[in-house]
Amino acid sequence: MDDSPPRAPTHSDPAFDLYGPTVPDSPVILSVPHAGRLYPPALLEQARVRPETLRRLEDRWVDLLVHPLIALGFTVLIARAPRALIDLNRHDREIDPAMLSDLPPMITLQSSAKLRGGLGLLPRRLAGAPELWLRPIAWAEAQRRIETVHRPYHTMIGQLMAAARDVHGHAILIDLHSMPPLPPPSPGHPAPGLVLGDRFGRSASSRLTTLAADVAAGHDMLVAINSPYAGDYLIERHGRPERDLHALQIEIDRALYLDATLDRPGPGIARMRVLVQAMVQALAAELPRADYVLAAE
Repeated sequence: MDDSPPRAPTHSDPAFDLYGPTVPDSPVILSVPHAGRLYPPALLEQARVRPETLRRLEDRWVDLLVHPLIALGFTVLIARAPRALIDLNRHDREIDPAMLSDLPPMITLQSSAKLRGGLGLLPRRLAGAPELWLRPIAWAEAQRRIETVHRPYHTMIGQLMAAARDVHGHAILIDLHSMPPLPPPSPGHPAPGLVLGDRFGRSASSRLTTLAADVAAGHDMLVAINSPYAGDYLIERHGRPERDLHALQIEIDRALYLDATLDRPGPGIARMRVLVQAMVQALAAELPRADYVLAAE
């Protein structure tokens, strides 16, 4: 399969490739923050593990699912830098102090369950890989990654959402991720293939979340809402329903679009492209409603 996008980016920098207009033609903007596959040689030299272990941090090839939307002219932001370098779905102070060699005394860091599990702004460990890196990095290097990757990505999302709201009356951010196959909830019952997260109604109107779930169900997809993934920093930061800014996270089971090794695009990718396109187009056609904010409270 050709993994190149159907058109050239509107804008590229070290943080992302932007496709489509900077003043979006629809209220929907798509973000794919864990798709980066450009590993700097210096990063690989710092790794204690092989590159294939670092690639486990990726939402492997999930950016391929938005190619039809790029072809249709939707505004899409796709990360270039890999999650191993910096996680765009974490707060810029969500850092394990053990990852730093020289934390300045005046800097206050932020903890979280994800960070304690090894997946902070600077990922530290994975299952089977208790330490990803040979040594801690300097605070100056952490700041460089924030200033050149994390900050530009979020600044661009903020600008795109404001522009979409100004034109269309509201903006809807779709933050696209992939997940490992979930365990069945009970014997004889299949696991959801798709999880929608809206921070329990805090980042988006529940009406929009329900609309996306209904479209997916119409495509024979078993959907869960906010369990086990309610969304994280990215939609929490950019979703402000009271300001007509909605943000919804979509997690898709990798087995539905990758091959049996969960490493390369598989036969299910066509079906999942159709599903993602259908959800996005339904949300794009949904007109603003006065009770959106009430539904999100």
